Amino acid sequence: MVDKVIENNRVSIIGEIVSKFEFSHEVFGEGFYIVNVSVNRLSDSADIIPIMVSERLVDVKKDYRGCTVEASGQFRSFNRHENNKNRLLLSIFAREIEFTDNAGEYAKTNQIYLDGYVCKPPVYRKTPLGREIADLLIAVNRPYGKSDYIPCITWGRNARYCSRFEVGCHIRVWGRIQSREYTKKTDNGESIQKVAYEVSVSKIEFVDNEEC
Repeated sequence: MVDKVIENNRVSIIGEIVSKFEFSHEVFGEGFYIVNVSVNRLSDSADIIPIMVSERLVDVKKDYRGCTVEASGQFRSFNRHENNKNRLLLSIFAREIEFTDNAGEYAKTNQIYLDGYVCKPPVYRKTPLGREIADLLIAVNRPYGKSDYIPCITWGRNARYCSRFEVGCHIRVWGRIQSREYTKKTDNGESIQKVAYEVSVSKIEFVDNEEC
């Protein structure tokens, strides 16, 4: 089962560490920490992606800011209950992490593959300039009845294609993880900056050996 889970949720990134390690939680005496990594895009911008790292993989007491790191694992979700609401938190769960001097080519610095099931109706829309976009939420199974819920965004022909998908469709997607800043108004009218994480899909495939 573990091998299957690794196969249906694979991610690898190469980027620069831009934060210190921050404690997240502990499981059976093993501490897990979050660190942010800046991954360059083809443009001048970059995605800031959180990585969940075990204290057994790296010395979390050290400050590695400015170092280039290569990490691989799974893109995972966690529902945190805040202010009477559930908030979906996303991060890369690192199974391997190593430091490197070579940032590599863009195509290899941010890659993700998911094999899962559509769990909400796709949201299809057009921008004012006519660009087609569709948002998906994919459930990717883990062992012991758990699942990760991964937001995905598709463009153009992919958006038109997946807009017809129904809840329960079995699909595979390839792409990259991206971060996106947005402004949210609080109940008292204040505006706060938040960051969302999603998979920008470059290729999508319907698994036609199952009906949905």
